[in-house]
Amino acid sequence: MKIKIHVVDAFTNVRFKGNPAAVVITGKWLSDEKMQEIAAENNLSETAFLVEDDNGVFAIRWFSPLTEIDFCGHATLASAFVIFNENYQLPHITLFADSVGMMKVVRKDDGFIQMDFPNRTPTPVDDVPEALLAGLSIKPENILKNGQAYFAVYSDEDDVLSVIQDSDKLKTLAPYDVVVTAPGTQFDFVSRYFWPANGGDEDPVTGSIHTGLAPFWAKRLGKSKLMAYQASKRGGTLKCEVAGDRVLISGQAVSYLEGYITI
Repeated sequence: MKIKIHVVDAFTNVRFKGNPAAVVITGKWLSDEKMQEIAAENNLSETAFLVEDDNGVFAIRWFSPLTEIDFCGHATLASAFVIFNENYQLPHITLFADSVGMMKVVRKDDGFIQMDFPNRTPTPVDDVPEALLAGLSIKPENILKNGQAYFAVYSDEDDVLSVIQDSDKLKTLAPYDVVVTAPGTQFDFVSRYFWPANGGDEDPVTGSIHTGLAPFWAKRLGKSKLMAYQASKRGGTLKCEVAGDRVLISGQAVSYLEGYITI
């Protein structure tokens, strides 16, 4: 059996930048074991699997090389990019995931794809895990947390760029990952994302965590529309807009590969 696969660089318009994701659209679900095996073989941050129902809604699941992930923004962007490219007449699509609910995705005139996600604002942490402080080479000013990750907040962009993570220590925070963030010089805020417990040492660009970063910085900076940069080696740019209990995350994408998986 042959199954079509796309690899897309998300949150960038430059190939080999942003975050690569594999996209696999099938008529019915493969087994959980087979999807995990494919994701491990791809060895990308995420592989997204999608199945379209009779109403045109795409159910989506995300797998890292290690495990199934509750929510992934960049693979959602990559999936929408593939669907739009194959269905030029569609102005928008709807995706569904158990952990996120319905997600409306719109193709904008400026070339960006806008995704509508739940607001996942982090809250302050009173009891900071020692492993978190020991796992970051620079001590953060504040620590917050949402259902996905700990937020280590710095006052200076250089700290985010310079901090070194100890993956062995951060791995013990599972199931939580760690995002480090600060105000930006060219962007409203910058971040980096460490996820040794769920995928790898550092994720190139993490759309999902911006559903927490955007509302945090929107309140701190007093503005609802923000430009963000995830400062990994590949780097990626995200437009963010906080709209009540929703966060709109927009990005660009570029195709890298089309091919077939043989099973």
